[in-house]
Amino acid sequence: MKKLLTFFVILIVGLSPKAKADEGMWLPLFIERLNYVDMEKMGLHLTAEEIYSINHSSLKDAIIIFGGGCTGEIVSPEGLIFTNHHCGYGAIQSHSTIEHDYLTDGFWAMSKKEELRNDRLPAKFLVRIEDVTSKVLPELNDKMTEEERANKIKEIGKKITDEAIAGTKYDGYVRGFFASNEFYLFVYETFLDVRLVGAPPSSIGKFGADTDNWMWPRHTGDFSIFRVYTAPDGSPAEYSENNVPLKSKYFLPISIAGVEKDDFAMVMGYPGSTQRYLSSWGVDLAVNESNPTVVSIRDVKLKIMREYMDNDAAVRIQYSSKYARISNYWKYFIGQTRMLKRLNVADKKREQELTFKTWVEANAARSSKYSEALSLLENGVKEKQTYNLSEIYYNEAIARGPEILGFARRFSQLQKSLEAKPFKQEDVDAEVAKIKKSLPDYFKDYYEPIDKKMLGAMLEMYFKNVAKDQQPEIMDEINKKFKGNFQAYADMIFEKSIFACPVKVNTFLEKPKAKSIKEDPTTKLIQAFLDLRPALEPKQKSASEKAGKGERLYIAGLREMSPEKTFYPDANSTMRVSYGQVLDYYPEDAVHYDFTTHLSGVMQKEDPANYEFVVPDKLKELYNQKDFGPYGENGDIVTCFITNNDITGGNSGSPVLNGNGELIGLAFDGNWEAMSGDIAFEPDLQRTICVDARYVLFIIDKYAGATNLIKELTIVKDRH
Repeated sequence: MKKLLTFFVILIVGLSPKAKADEGMWLPLFIERLNYVDMEKMGLHLTAEEIYSINHSSLKDAIIIFGGGCTGEIVSPEGLIFTNHHCGYGAIQSHSTIEHDYLTDGFWAMSKKEELRNDRLPAKFLVRIEDVTSKVLPELNDKMTEEERANKIKEIGKKITDEAIAGTKYDGYVRGFFASNEFYLFVYETFLDVRLVGAPPSSIGKFGADTDNWMWPRHTGDFSIFRVYTAPDGSPAEYSENNVPLKSKYFLPISIAGVEKDDFAMVMGYPGSTQRYLSSWGVDLAVNESNPTVVSIRDVKLKIMREYMDNDAAVRIQYSSKYARISNYWKYFIGQTRMLKRLNVADKKREQELTFKTWVEANAARSSKYSEALSLLENGVKEKQTYNLSEIYYNEAIARGPEILGFARRFSQLQKSLEAKPFKQEDVDAEVAKIKKSLPDYFKDYYEPIDKKMLGAMLEMYFKNVAKDQQPEIMDEINKKFKGNFQAYADMIFEKSIFACPVKVNTFLEKPKAKSIKEDPTTKLIQAFLDLRPALEPKQKSASEKAGKGERLYIAGLREMSPEKTFYPDANSTMRVSYGQVLDYYPEDAVHYDFTTHLSGVMQKEDPANYEFVVPDKLKELYNQKDFGPYGENGDIVTCFITNNDITGGNSGSPVLNGNGELIGLAFDGNWEAMSGDIAFEPDLQRTICVDARYVLFIIDKYAGATNLIKELTIVKDRH
C-alpha cells in the first residue's frame, strides 16, 4: 500500500495533468482542437481559421522558412520580408567589401532597382499539413528492425509526398512526430529569388555581440529586410531581371501601440530541434562530455579567427559570418550545461523515469509492451559513449574544421571522371567547369593563414583527446614524423597541396590529372578520416537503434500513462505556434528583470573602445533630440521586450503577434537563465527575447530615411 501511495504522489508531482499554456510548440493544424480555448482566454481575438487555413488566406501564408534555418514574415502586399539581422547576416556579408562594408555601415535600398540579388537564399511557404499517420503505421510492425522500420517509413513517405505534389510546382516531405509514433505531410511552395532590401549597421543589428548574446536585458536591433520575387505569372523562378515582387497572399499589419505586461503574445515559426523527452542518461552525457567537448573545440576555433580578424578589416569581413555561426552555439552549450546542472534536470528526468517504470510494472500488458523502453535508452547512451568523443571531434574539428579538407573533397568526382573507363572528356570538362565556377565564392571568404593555423590546432586536439583505436593511422604517423608538431605538418600541407590557394587550383585545372588529386597530402589526410568511418558505423548504428526504439516506446508509454495530458511533439523544423504573455521574471534571489528595454539603455552601454558596444553617431543624435517620430514612448523608445513563449533555434526571425494577429516584434533569442530549455522547459525562467516592432520602424524611418519601405507597410497605431 505504501508503494502504491508513493507511485501516485510521484505521478501527481512529476506529470501535471495539463501542459501549461505557455509551454509547447504546437502544430497549427490542431490549434482549434487542442489550444484555442486557452488562447482565447489569454487574449487571442482571431479564429483558428484565421491562423491556419488551407482554403482561405491566413496567418500561415505570411510565415516563411527563410534561407536554411530561420523564420521570416511577409509584411507588405509586395513580398517584403522581415527577419533577424543574424539570419540575413550571411547575405549581408556576401555583398560587403572594404569599399561597400554593409556589415559596418548598413544597407538600404531606396527603390526596388537597388535591391540586391542573393544566390541560394530560398523563401519557403507552407501550403498545407496533413495527418498521414493512418497511411504509415499499418505498414509497420514490431518484427521489423529499426533500420527496416526507418526504410519503410522513408519509402511510404516518398510515395505519399510524390502523390501530393504531382502536377504542381510544390515540394514537400513526411516527418515523424513523437519519435515516429505519428506522421504528417508538409507541402511547400519555394521561391528562389530573394533580394536584400535593408539592414542596419552591425552596431545596431548585433549590438552587444557575443557579450550580450543569450542575455537579458538586451538592446539589439536584430532585424533585416528582404523581398521575394516571382516570375511575371506569380510562379517561383530563378533570378531574372524580368521577375516581379511577390503578390502576397497574406501579410502582417504592424502595431506601434506598444506592449504591456501580461499582453497576449503568439509566435509562429519554424523551430529547429528540441529534446524534451531526452532521458536522464542523455542529459548526463550532454553535461559531462558532449557539451564541454564542443565548447573546447569551438573556443580554439574562435580564438584563431579573432586573432586575424582584429588585425585586418578585410579578414573581419571575410570571416564575420563564419565566426558568428560558431560563436552562437559555443555560448549556447556553455549556458545549457550550466543550467542543466543548476536546475537538476537529470534528477527530474530520473523521477519521471521511476514513475514510468512503476506504472509499467503494475500491469502485465503494459510490462509486455514497454518494459524494455528504459533499458534500451540506457544501453543506447552507454554504447554511444564509447565513440562519442571521436564523433564530436570528427564533426567539429575535421568535417567542420579546416576548410581545405572540405574543399579537397569537391574534387573527388573529378578524380572519378579522370579515372573512368571508358574515359569521357566531356565528363571531365563538365566537372572542371563546375569547380571553376565555384572558386570565386570559395576564395572570396577564405584566408589561408587562418585555415593553416586551424588545421594544425584541430589535428593536435584530435590526436590528444580521441581514443587511439578510433583514430586513423595517419595521425600516429604525423605525430612521429613531425615529433608532435602538428602545426609543422599543417605548414607542409599548405606548401605542397594543390588546394591551398587559387593560383595552384587554377594551374592544376588547366591540365588535371587523377594522380595529382589522389597523391595530394590534403586528399590523403581527409581520405584517412573517411576510410575510418565504416569501422565506427556498426557501433553508431547499434547505439542509435537502441536509443531510437527506446525513445519511441517511452514516449508512447508516457502518452498512454497520462491520457488526460495534452502532449506536444519535439520541434523538427516544421511550422509551430507558441502562445504566452509579455512578462517579466526573477532570475535569482533579489534580482528582478523588467519586460522591456529602451534606447536609453543603449546609451548607457556605449563603449567606443569595444566594437560590441559602439553606438552610431546618428543614433545618438536622434536619441539626444528625442526624435522618435510616432514610435517613442514616454520620452524614450522601447528596443526589446520579453515573453514567456516557447521557442528554440529556427524561430529566429519569427513574428511575435498580439491578439489581433498584428506584428509587435521579432523573436531573436532566448535568455541565459533558461538555456536548458531545449531539454526541459522552465516556466518561471524561460523567456523569448524580441526586438520591438517600434524600434524596427524607427531605425527604418528615422535612422535610415527609408520612407519608401514605411509606405509599403500597414501600420496600426491604437490598441483595440
